[in-house]
Amino acid sequence: MTDRLRGTSRVLLLLLLGGVAWAQVKQESRTLVVNGQAGDAAVVQINGRTYVDLENLARIANGSLGFRGNQITLTLPTSAAKVPPASAPADSPDSGQPAPSGLSRNFVMAAIETISQMREWASTLAYAIQNGYGVTESWVAGYREQAASSLRVARAAASTDADRNALQLLTNEFETVKEWSTKLVEAKKTMDTAKYQTSPDALRNEPLSQKIITCGHFLGAMLGSGEFKDDPSCH
Repeated sequence: MTDRLRGTSRVLLLLLLGGVAWAQVKQESRTLVVNGQAGDAAVVQINGRTYVDLENLARIANGSLGFRGNQITLTLPTSAAKVPPASAPADSPDSGQPAPSGLSRNFVMAAIETISQMREWASTLAYAIQNGYGVTESWVAGYREQAASSLRVARAAASTDADRNALQLLTNEFETVKEWSTKLVEAKKTMDTAKYQTSPDALRNEPLSQKIITCGHFLGAMLGSGEFKDDPSCH
């Protein structure tokens, strides 16, 4: 592969996952979940958006990446979700009904979308606060409602005990982001956000921010595993 093509292969694919975007440009390792398949990938955050290398995406999704001239071809399997044991055909991914001890495929997909919406809400608000932009309750309400709508879909998709247990953690994360968002809107009203503009890590290092980030990482890994797990950060 030529250096030019190798450079082109680093074109970053926009994905709404990863933690809250706190600095204008930031690179770190995250757990990337693609159709239920999880793996570690380096991501870059630029202006409140999160990007991941196409080669990492193809690797995690068991896909392929090809190059011909100026064209890049990314091929992903139609379903990257793990196939349950053959002894339980009714529990196949296509049926949306997994083994009773696991997370259902429908719930996993709805939960991943909910996490994406929460992170868009949080990252956009964080970027606005850090850069001194105007922030109002009505502006934040649109992002909050999108996340709430996705959470309602996840709630409707919960069909197993594991789903319902995971839903509680997902709901806890939503409530934490909501609390964090309300505090920032109130701080903006009282002109108490200047401290977040002096350091790129000032907002990120606050306890409530760390709680959101830690729980978000945990939820992503749990959903990728297909099994319910618990973690103190989501309580």
